[in-house]
This record gives sequence, C-alpha cells and structure tokens, in this order.
Amino acid sequence: MELSISDKYKGNMLFIDQIDNRIQEKHLLNHSFYKAWSAGELSVETIREYSAQYYLHVSHFPRYLSSIHANCEDIHIRQMLLENLVDEEMGNENHPELWMRFAEGMGNTRDKVNQTIAIDETKELVNTFIKLSKSEQYHIGLAALYCYESMQPEISETKKEGLQKFYGIEDENILKFFTVHMQADKWHREVVRKLLVEVSDTEEIQKEILETVDVALHALNNFLTGMERAYC
Repeated sequence: MELSISDKYKGNMLFIDQIDNRIQEKHLLNHSFYKAWSAGELSVETIREYSAQYYLHVSHFPRYLSSIHANCEDIHIRQMLLENLVDEEMGNENHPELWMRFAEGMGNTRDKVNQTIAIDETKELVNTFIKLSKSEQYHIGLAALYCYESMQPEISETKKEGLQKFYGIEDENILKFFTVHMQADKWHREVVRKLLVEVSDTEEIQKEILETVDVALHALNNFLTGMERAYC
C-alpha cells in the first residue's frame, strides 16, 4: 500500500528524492562485504561472527524507536512510530529474537551472542544510532530511522537468497528475520518517508536531515568495513 501525500507537502517531495538518491549512492548492498555475501564468498565463520556482532545493533533497535517516540510532541507521528515499535518488540517472535535464531542457525549459542565483545565499528554503529535517536529534534531520529529501514527490504531479500543458495540454509526458523523484513520494512519505509515529507518544511531542518543521513550511512557502511577488517 502506498501512503498518499497531501497537497500541503508536495513541495517537499523533491527534497525527499535527494535523500533517496544519497542513500542509493551509499547503499549497503554496494559494500564489498554484502557483495561477497551475495556471491557466496564469505566463510560460514565470518557470517557467524557477523550475526553475533550485528545482534548488538538489532537488539538496540526498539530502544532507538522508543527514544524517537519519547522526543516527539506530535501524537500523529508518535502513533505511527508506536506501530513500528510494536512490530519490532511485541511477542515471542520480536525482531531481536528472530535475529538471535539466525545467529544460532549460523552456529552461535545464545550465551556467546550475549557475551560478544563489540569491535570498534560495532560500538560506533550503536553509539551513533543511540545519539541520533535521542536528539531532542525528533526529525533527526526520523532521518536515521529512514536511512536504515529504507534499505532493509532489499538487503533482507539479498541475504536470504545468499544463505539459501550458497550456505544451504532452508530452515524458515533461521531465515524468518529476513522474511519478515522483506515485507514489514516496505511499509515502515513508506510510513517514515511520509513523516519526513511532513516535517522537512524549512531549509534548516532539511540541512539537519541530510547531515543525519550522511552520519548514519557512514556508521552502517563502516560497520561492514569493520567486519572485513576483523573477520575476513
């Protein structure tokens, strides 16, 4: 389903296109780590370590959303963020749990994942998103959220295909995190994109949003570079 944009915000659409173009230029699927994943060139051991390191980001993600929600004065926006948060954290199949099952499927134990010591790039990724999501200017948190979620459907599909084709993983219990995000984040992407259209109504806000997208993109790409440095 595509969300409609009221005439009041039509002028902001060109700006949102700028954001999308910037994300596309530094899309994570263009990183050599994910290209190697797609080609079956990563060792199982590397993906195992990746799953443990990345859990630190995935497990914090509901807290990023909570921070943005808490800093937002607009109940309309808070309600939409709450729907996203419920998707992430509600029930026995919350998204951190689904990622943990993937980590187990790659040969980790829960204790190992929970006791994983973050490499510097993982720390930077988590700290960056915590800082952005806690900004009193909630449009900064929205921008970081959009930067991440806008890429997730395609990334999840690519990861799942690579795991099936090259690593022989067919168990849907292991793959479910990716299956869910192939669909759920298409909706989340549209929701947050619409919210950004609504809030990006001054040059100053637009400047801050673009700066935030650059910072988030750097942290996400740098994490993958850190994985190559430490484990490839």
